[in-house]
Amino acid sequence: MDATFRIPLTSSHHAESLPPAATPGPDQTGCGSRAGDAPSSGAASCVDTSGPTIKVGSLNSLSGTMAISEVTVRDAIKLAVDEINADGGVLGKQIELIGEDGASEPTVFAEKAEKLISSDCVAAVFGGWTSSSRKAMLPVFESNNALLYYPVQYEGLESSPNIFYTGATTNQQIVPALDYLKEQGVTSLYLVGSDYVFPQTANRIIKAYAPANGIEIKGEDYTPLGSTDFSTIVNKIRTADADAVFNTLNGDSNVAFFREYRNVGLTAQEMPVVSVSIAEEEIGGIGVQNIEGQLTAWNYYQTVDNPVNKAFVPAYKDEFGAAKPTSDPMEATYVSVYLWKNTVEKANSFDVDAIQENADGVSFDAPEGTVTIDGETHHITKTARIGEIRPDGLIYTVWESPAPIEPDPYLKSYPWAAGLAS
Repeated sequence: MDATFRIPLTSSHHAESLPPAATPGPDQTGCGSRAGDAPSSGAASCVDTSGPTIKVGSLNSLSGTMAISEVTVRDAIKLAVDEINADGGVLGKQIELIGEDGASEPTVFAEKAEKLISSDCVAAVFGGWTSSSRKAMLPVFESNNALLYYPVQYEGLESSPNIFYTGATTNQQIVPALDYLKEQGVTSLYLVGSDYVFPQTANRIIKAYAPANGIEIKGEDYTPLGSTDFSTIVNKIRTADADAVFNTLNGDSNVAFFREYRNVGLTAQEMPVVSVSIAEEEIGGIGVQNIEGQLTAWNYYQTVDNPVNKAFVPAYKDEFGAAKPTSDPMEATYVSVYLWKNTVEKANSFDVDAIQENADGVSFDAPEGTVTIDGETHHITKTARIGEIRPDGLIYTVWESPAPIEPDPYLKSYPWAAGLAS
């Protein structure tokens, strides 16, 4: 690797194709079309606001390969709901939480989303992780004119009036990570990811960024999520002589990847790996000895130093156990429940149209810092952070953006990205 690259020592999807019913049409592709341009079916809502409670849904993978990541997201939804209920609820109503298991399968996510909307009559749904799960659910929410709050960083190039994206879009995570590597002297990368929407699209963006910024792509490999044999890929990485690896693997495949990476003698000092889907929750499963010193790109870490986070972390641990870490996806999920609450109160209504009309500018003082909804794209402002994994299993910020970054899901402000959203 380039001798100028040094890591400072001071201070986040399933390998499936889309199910036939959820295959993106011209209005909901991952190639940059606005998912909500087509008119909705105008389905009548069955949400009941006449009683003392209001129903919301949580839809997360509690089984299957993504459970390693998504159980904590479910817990974060419950924490936010419990806090809001203890503080008087939303518009005087207590929140009733109905949970479903997406089982790490997009088709199941779509089926359970339909159940939550049409049978359970929830006012909003919080959840999803993989982009394939989101794309499977998207037509369900649009056809029913219902609301999904999606909490995970993703590949961008999408917006829908029926989805609020509370994780990072590309210009708030992947682009800052690339900028950081470039500043550290990286001139070549090897790309490895799970074989589905997010890694493929993220790597299209990386391959557009690279030639415009003096970076060579030495190799690119994909593997089905849940894969446990990384010997071939890691050997290709070892012989490629790249300065760094950009990792878009998801779920428990990261366990096998980093164990094999260490087994062949690759280290964070020799060839660092930057991961965009590994948070504190996954480090224990991977084994800190296998990933110590490696880098991550997120917007939140448990170690973020501000008063809100200093209250948030112990509240979460008191509820779910001292050994349970907080992480970016679960924090973004926690934030999403409060953003829904704040928007409902601004609109003085649980009605979807009223929420959409009043969303712009709604803010929340979050553990990651203050976030604000952009009403046009339904994304939120985010502070980008690069972190290093330390021996205690936590991630510490080694760089952060000087201010929250406005969402730019279609990368309109980047000349090198021209054509990606077509």
